[in-house]
Amino acid sequence: MNYIWEVVGRQPTGQQPSGADTVQKLCDRVASSTLLEDRRDAVRALKSLSKKYRMEVGTMAMDHLVRILQSDRTDTEILGYALDTLYNIVCSDEEEEPEESQQKQEDDLGSQFSEKFIGEPDNITLLLTLLEEFDFHVRWPGVKLLTALLKSQCAPVQSIVLVSPMGVSRLMDLLADSREVIRNDGLLLLQQLTKGNTAIQKIVAFENAFERLLEIIKEEGSSDGGIVVEDCLLLLLNLLKNNSSNQNFFKEGSYIQKMKPWFEVGDDNSGWSAQKVTNLHLMLQLVRVMVSPVNAPGATASCQKAMFQCGLLQQLCTILMATGVPADILTETINTVSEVIRGSEVNQDYFASVNAPSNPPRPAIVVLLMSMVNERQPFVLRCAVLYCFQCFLYKNHKGQGEIVATLLPSTIDASSISAGQLLCGGLFSADSLSNWCAAVALAHALQDNLTQKEQLLRVQLATSLGKPPVSLLQQCTNILSQGSRVQTKVGLLMLLCTWISNCPIAVMHFLHNQDNVPFLTAQISENLGEDERLVQGLCALLLGICIYYNDNSLENYTKEKLKQLIEKRIGKENFVEKLGFITKHELYSRAAQKPQPIFSAPEHMLFDHEFTKLIKELEGMITKAVLKSSEEEKQEEEVKKTLEQHDSIITQYNALIREQDCQINELKEQVASLSSRSETLQNTVTQQLSQIQQHKDQYNILKLKLGKDAPVNGLQTEEQSQLREQLEELQRQHQLLQTQLTERDALITGLQKAEATPSTDSSPSDVTELQRELEELKAQLKSQSAEITELQREKQELLRASHATGSEVAVCEELESRLSAQTAEALKLKEEVQALLQRKEVMEKELSSASSTAAIMQTEKSQLQHELQESKREQDDLLMLLADQDQKILSLRHRLKALGETIEDEDDLDARDQFDDDDEEECDE
Repeated sequence: MNYIWEVVGRQPTGQQPSGADTVQKLCDRVASSTLLEDRRDAVRALKSLSKKYRMEVGTMAMDHLVRILQSDRTDTEILGYALDTLYNIVCSDEEEEPEESQQKQEDDLGSQFSEKFIGEPDNITLLLTLLEEFDFHVRWPGVKLLTALLKSQCAPVQSIVLVSPMGVSRLMDLLADSREVIRNDGLLLLQQLTKGNTAIQKIVAFENAFERLLEIIKEEGSSDGGIVVEDCLLLLLNLLKNNSSNQNFFKEGSYIQKMKPWFEVGDDNSGWSAQKVTNLHLMLQLVRVMVSPVNAPGATASCQKAMFQCGLLQQLCTILMATGVPADILTETINTVSEVIRGSEVNQDYFASVNAPSNPPRPAIVVLLMSMVNERQPFVLRCAVLYCFQCFLYKNHKGQGEIVATLLPSTIDASSISAGQLLCGGLFSADSLSNWCAAVALAHALQDNLTQKEQLLRVQLATSLGKPPVSLLQQCTNILSQGSRVQTKVGLLMLLCTWISNCPIAVMHFLHNQDNVPFLTAQISENLGEDERLVQGLCALLLGICIYYNDNSLENYTKEKLKQLIEKRIGKENFVEKLGFITKHELYSRAAQKPQPIFSAPEHMLFDHEFTKLIKELEGMITKAVLKSSEEEKQEEEVKKTLEQHDSIITQYNALIREQDCQINELKEQVASLSSRSETLQNTVTQQLSQIQQHKDQYNILKLKLGKDAPVNGLQTEEQSQLREQLEELQRQHQLLQTQLTERDALITGLQKAEATPSTDSSPSDVTELQRELEELKAQLKSQSAEITELQREKQELLRASHATGSEVAVCEELESRLSAQTAEALKLKEEVQALLQRKEVMEKELSSASSTAAIMQTEKSQLQHELQESKREQDDLLMLLADQDQKILSLRHRLKALGETIEDEDDLDARDQFDDDDEEECDE
């Protein structure tokens, strides 16, 4: 503090400066000092005051500190002081433990300063830029400051980082820092950054985060590692949870296989540290994230397949059957195995084959069920075992059959404990939670499996000595009528509803007992407490199922009689109200959310997830079935019959239309084939005509060539004789030259012998002369040899020419024969084309005549129509004239009557006219 007093100057004795005054003086010093050392000292002083005078420093110094970060980038020391000061402002002191009210005030203050800092987005961009500085005194406080800002204002900071160029990449570089403290704080930073932001999660994943995090986990000792492993696992959970893109990338990158070594546990499992338990718990959660039921079915199935192929499922089953494993890890492992096998046939078959290391070996399913029906086991463990059994039977008809088979009389083995025996034992035990779990487990063995529902009707139970055995169905109803606890009643009613739904045979068996329907109606009609209302609703559901799936095989309990019974004993509106109470229950909504049974207390364990689906499916149908009258049902049946008849008519018409479509398609195919055949023939004719023309051209060319050159068999006689004479002359010259060559060879041989043995009488001049003559003879010999070679070459050319002319003649003859054959074929095709053209002309004439006839008839029709219109028009005119005439006559009669004239009626006038006509006829005669 001595430096601070030097900065603010000496004060009068007895007057101490306040914190605000000191901070203000230091801020002025930061803003006005020109020397870097002075600014550095002032910022260091602000840092020392920032914890005690957090409000004052944050209010007055934040802008000055930001300017320091912008302007003094070259000095790492002052940058470090400024970053530490900002961190102290936005983050409360973690070393002290203030009271709750003070802590809330500190948090609000930090939130305000954080909001002020990120109010300028460039500040976050500046901070990201400073993180590229390798100096420890800059990078580490920068990481801490950004982490504190993310904790306080997560969403705004995420938005700024997301749009900042290379923002996420700069933060990913922190994981590669060789200094562990920066790397570890970088993990915490990335945890805050990836919370709830899918876009940032994808970018981080594609920046090779999975590879780096798995390497760190391996380096730190996997499940035996420390807090760093936990931080890595938490970051992995952030990246994968509810992010299908990252999950697919994780699977495609073969990272699931790298998770297998995490779950390798030894024989000695005693003394697990708390950190190891935490690490393994997070690792199991990671596996569950990849195979969660809320994921897309295809993605979950591919992850389940990969986990089986790499041996991860086998490793989890090993932990499941190991001894000494902590209870919470065992529970989470059971839940993890449940979701790895849920809906996967291969994984379910493997799980069915797993045996516990006991003597004798027992199936893992049996061992788990023993824990579920044991009331001394922890509640969460029993819930996990139930979930595991449900997942084992989910869409597994083979497993359902195996469970039900252990209850049938023909397969019961008294020497060993089976799953069916354990379920029956739990179903009828004194522990209500065991009753509920066993009933739900048995209901899952019947889910969507009509065969097993019918098979379970065969199960007989020996209740006591000396009494005949009763069916399992009857025993369940007997326990219901004995006044059991609510949890037991709910479990048994869920089992019965699941059992008889969509199974008319089971409905008939249930109604066959005369006591069941009176018991249900009595339960529904009574006014009971709040807890019993749920039982009433389930009884109404069970009775409604008996109506909806009733095949009217029992005369006393047909659909109509059961509805009449409800109307008399309960009332239809009251029945529907009791039925609707099920879906209004709070625990129903909670159970409908997730397949896993998660309950805060055993007494809250009332509904099963799959049963909520059944209620949703049946409630509306049962309500309609109960409220309908007999007349409405008859009308519906008539409508159904009408619809069926209508459907049969439509089916007939559809068949007729299909048949006609087939005929049309066949005709189209015939037309297409004929068209293609016609086109093929036309193309063939065109090709052959072109080939004929080519052959004609070749023939004419050869003809002209033979006419010019006159080859053998077509050559001119004079040139042939000249060629023969030339050949004979060349042969004679060749023989003469050959003779001369022989003579000179002999002379040369003699001269060579003379050179080899010279005479003593010969002089040197004679020898020289002989040598000169020898050279001349050699030169003549070479020239003559060249002439002979040339003559032989000409001879070969002449022979070749003669052979060539012979081959040309053969080619001509072959061409002429092919030409004549193709000409004949072309004539034949021309005749076919001519015939087709004639048929075409005839058809065109017929078409034109038909068209002309139609045109004439159309003309006549139009004329007749015109005449008809004219005659109608004339008739209308005549009618109008007649009407006018009658009107005039009538008016004249009225006038005559008015004038006093007597007017005869029209009938009299007609009679008189008739009489006058008769008289005229008589006179004529």
